[in-house]
Amino acid sequence: MSEKNNVIKRFDNWLTDDSDVAALVMRQWLEPVEGRDAVLFPPTYAKPERMKEEDWTGYNLDRFEDGMSVCQIDSVGSQANRMEPIFLRDKYKALVPQVVIEANGKEINLLDAGHRAADAIVRFSSLAQELESAFQAVREGDASKIAKIAPTSLVFGAWDSRATQVKLPRIVRSVIRAFQVRALHRSAQYIPPIDYVERGLVDGKQQQDALSQQGLSHAPAPWTHGGILVEKEIRRDATLNLAALRSLGAEPSSELPVRRYILGLSLVAFTAPQESFLREGCQLVPDAGRPAAWALVRHDGSRDKSFTVSHDDALAYAMGAAEAFGVGPERKETFKADAAKNALGQSKKELKASRGKGSKTESEPKA
Repeated sequence: MSEKNNVIKRFDNWLTDDSDVAALVMRQWLEPVEGRDAVLFPPTYAKPERMKEEDWTGYNLDRFEDGMSVCQIDSVGSQANRMEPIFLRDKYKALVPQVVIEANGKEINLLDAGHRAADAIVRFSSLAQELESAFQAVREGDASKIAKIAPTSLVFGAWDSRATQVKLPRIVRSVIRAFQVRALHRSAQYIPPIDYVERGLVDGKQQQDALSQQGLSHAPAPWTHGGILVEKEIRRDATLNLAALRSLGAEPSSELPVRRYILGLSLVAFTAPQESFLREGCQLVPDAGRPAAWALVRHDGSRDKSFTVSHDDALAYAMGAAEAFGVGPERKETFKADAAKNALGQSKKELKASRGKGSKTESEPKA
């Protein structure tokens, strides 16, 4: 028992209100699995209205007057959504309550919900009132209730924008960017195996676009986004915000256990091996010639660059902290379609009035 106590006390100097430690940060250098000089495909986005067609690469790419260029490879939100499902794996699932929402025969684990505890799948479920109460408790200084239901919402952040307006800041934040890049283009041409119009198989009076959309005619795709070449580096920057973690309050007897528990989950997510396959044409691995750099950053700006924590140590700490705190129970809830329909039937005025005061469209429709 004393050994377990020593394990969960390891980082207590980070968790007290007078701690001088601001954050744990990690910088990791990555490269395409094909090699450092390979073409890499960032995520694509719709063209902003203000931009000219010829200026739009399809990527979130910024160019500066001094010649610097930076391209986002994986956003903060996307990184969080990649890290959070680790707690579905057998090795880690006992660390968090497994909350499942059943919706017309389909089961959704809360860990897969994009907006976490603030997601519509939860707001219109049999869990709605209890979770709303947990959000309200956070506003009043008690994070223990939401830690029992949706602790990863504390780790990766959530905003209950459609009900209580409570914002849970991200404790773990990660983003991947590429520096000094050249945008490429590509073209493609689909050629059908036969001429459907010439052989009288389809009506030749149809518009060319309609035929192409159905794969019944040639479909050119000229000069579209074709990836990027990275001339400098690809870098993942990750932060474990200890100041945000220390903002989590609770009853005096529960405050330290809550903070230890959320720190344990954060350390597990922070140190776990990252998923290398981000999307088609974008599989990244660590740069073997440039190991990750860690630093424990204090409020005065000083950095302890000798600090590291292994994933095994993080997991051992998380397991001890979870046992001491008491992981919330597994539960299976139900999506309430009537509640969703009721909300859709509200006027803008009614919706606005309900926000910030708690939802008025909880688990049952109005009589």
